[in-house]
Amino acid sequence: MRIRKKVLIVDDDKSRLHNTLDLLESDEIEVVTHTSVFGVTSLVKSMQPYLVLFDINMTLPGDKLASLIHDYCDASDIPVFFCSFNDESSMVESLTGTGSPGYAWKGDPSDIWIKIKRDISQQAKNS
Repeated sequence: MRIRKKVLIVDDDKSRLHNTLDLLESDEIEVVTHTSVFGVTSLVKSMQPYLVLFDINMTLPGDKLASLIHDYCDASDIPVFFCSFNDESSMVESLTGTGSPGYAWKGDPSDIWIKIKRDISQQAKNS
């Protein structure tokens, strides 16, 4: 039996959260969702997800939350992807110092799926 990769999605837009869950959940991926920045570090510590997908525009910006996770949870090996409806190049450029392997535009849900599947495939090749 294949072990499913755990993906944590943090987004305060509940309808978008459920759409993304439906898109990603599969035989390969187990999705856990969270609607608030509060409690995310505890959740990451307990579940040790394969990767985290953050809405960059939450109460605490996603890039700040990613830093907290990497520092507080000792989870620097967990990739943090960001997503937003803002697809301006300045938004994408602002994430370059975060160590994030990817950014996906929420306006195209398949963009999120493609980028996460690509990362999972790349990690499988590297292991």
